[in-house]
Amino acid sequence: MGTVSRFQDRTRPAAHRIESEEEAIATARRLAADFALQASERDINRVFPRAELDALFQSGLTAVTVPPENEGLDVGNALLGEIVAIIAEGDSSIGECLERHFTVLEELRSEQNEERKALFFAHVLAGDHFVAAAFPEAGAAVPSGLHYQLSGRSLRAPGILFADWIAVEATDTQGQSVRFYLSREAAGLQIIDDWDGFGQRTNGAGTAVAQGVTGNAEETDNQRQRHSTSSALAALLHAGTDLGIARAALANLREAPLSASIGKLALSVQATAALLESAGNKLDFSQVGPSTGAVELAFFSASAAKIMASRTALEVANALFELSGSGATSIGRNLDRHWRNARIRANDAADDDLYRAAAEHYFGGS
Repeated sequence: MGTVSRFQDRTRPAAHRIESEEEAIATARRLAADFALQASERDINRVFPRAELDALFQSGLTAVTVPPENEGLDVGNALLGEIVAIIAEGDSSIGECLERHFTVLEELRSEQNEERKALFFAHVLAGDHFVAAAFPEAGAAVPSGLHYQLSGRSLRAPGILFADWIAVEATDTQGQSVRFYLSREAAGLQIIDDWDGFGQRTNGAGTAVAQGVTGNAEETDNQRQRHSTSSALAALLHAGTDLGIARAALANLREAPLSASIGKLALSVQATAALLESAGNKLDFSQVGPSTGAVELAFFSASAAKIMASRTALEVANALFELSGSGATSIGRNLDRHWRNARIRANDAADDDLYRAAAEHYFGGS
């Protein structure tokens, strides 16, 4: 029996169920090869990857983190980071959508309402697409009986133009954080395509505008620890997308004369992959035993991978023009998209707050 695709307003079959990690990685490689075929053309003309996203969400790959108790596979995080990297190598805008989707699912894993958790994981298994959106204005959520009403404008969110469900973070009139899971068809909710960046041009970034949207929101813990498995996974998967960009740019250097510089870049890409794998293993451990120490270690390990991946993607993308000769500047080849994509994502790679927190983590107790 089919379900309704909110994005394309048509019936779609139930998503495939992936049964093993081997099937997951093989599926990612097959899809990425297909996505790469017209990725450049989509970027040049800003054509959204609608058919490609349909294929991704129908493949079952987007449900591989659903826990076993909710009938899922629950793959390891190192493998998950590699899956995102593989997809991003084919098309980094699609990789970013997958990155954001999996981050929401990690938040859902920690959901206290078991009935709501089961409901939304069932939607994930059916092939629905999730994305997060933050409404920063104080008092955006107003209590209304047993529910809340949401009003205001979200921060711009990648993937929101394509999503079936939007995980909304907002604050109520008392300053308490609340979380909504809203259907993109919710009455009073409008999704605006207002992306104007020079990179990641087809990642479906946009803004949600809510006018008294009613939702069954629940309060979240304002006193929870500074970092979480969700923030660690967000950093890890950010690294995965940037690793995919670096690999795609490196592949275009195969036509350049072999040199020590190309070897150095290849090793930088391998080092980034190793950091991602190590961070993924630490995140696995923190999910099993979420102590403050384990979560902090996972977060800073993932952040190191994220920073390294961002730098590597930019380094390899820059090298395309230094090592490939004049042919690399051809408009038709569109090789600058790798630099544009890496550059716009680098704005989110690290900041002084992260570095100060890292200093406190590694040296504060000494």
